Amino acid sequence: MRVQATLLQDDEEKVAVEESFRSKTIPDYERKMNNEESSSRLERWVVKFEQSINILLTEAVIKILDTLYHDRHYARFFVLETIARVPYFAFISVLHMYESFGWWRRADYLKVHFAESWNEMHHLLIMEELGGNAWWFDRFLAQHIAIFYYFMTVLMYAISPRMAYHLSECVENHAYTTYDKFLKTQGEVLKKLPAPEVAVKYYTGDDLYLFDEFQTARVPNTRRPKIENLYDVFVNIRDDEGEHCKTMKACQTHGNLRSPHSYQEDNLEADPGCVLPQADCEGIVDCIKKVI
Repeated sequence: MRVQATLLQDDEEKVAVEESFRSKTIPDYERKMNNEESSSRLERWVVKFEQSINILLTEAVIKILDTLYHDRHYARFFVLETIARVPYFAFISVLHMYESFGWWRRADYLKVHFAESWNEMHHLLIMEELGGNAWWFDRFLAQHIAIFYYFMTVLMYAISPRMAYHLSECVENHAYTTYDKFLKTQGEVLKKLPAPEVAVKYYTGDDLYLFDEFQTARVPNTRRPKIENLYDVFVNIRDDEGEHCKTMKACQTHGNLRSPHSYQEDNLEADPGCVLPQADCEGIVDCIKKVI
């Protein structure tokens, strides 16, 4: 009887503890879940709003280009490449500003964005060699759009890097579609034309480190273009734009970008003097919000 009484007493204590635990913490858990759900819902709405703005901006520029360059392909490509390289300058500028303020240093982002601008610069050089910049109006239009686009992207990147990266993805996706359509309609003609010298040097040169660097979805040294004619040049330019799309998509997830060569350098000893504390922020506004 004494043993049975002890067991009954233990059971009563356990039940009492469980009931006390539930009544106290379940509302807190539900409150936390509701807050997380509300925050997630708000974030989804913000992302949708940002992407809608980017799509409207991109479509507006596309309509202008379609109107002005209906059958002037090289001039259109010159304007497009002048615009497409601007965001990478803007990203690097803001990242250098953060570094100057002592907030954080993101070496991989700087390396990849510089490699992307280097790639786009060679696209631009190819279009210039093909005569895309022959008319002063085309140069005037491309340069003034680029100036406006630069300052707009700097502001956007400081406020919402995710939005800035998505806008760049939209631009690169349009470039990929444009080159793909051009290859399908002009492919046979392009196969009969020689490749520009600048394209041959860039795609088949000895130093392809920066060429591998902007392709973050690929392992270095796995893509080595073949350049025999102008068709091959535009195939590789189109494929470059596809790689830019992948990189810009990866950048939209905070902290998701790494240099392709970083994986090969992981075994090397890092220099502690070049490392700054990493702030868990996406931009100026995000840092201020988290501090508050």
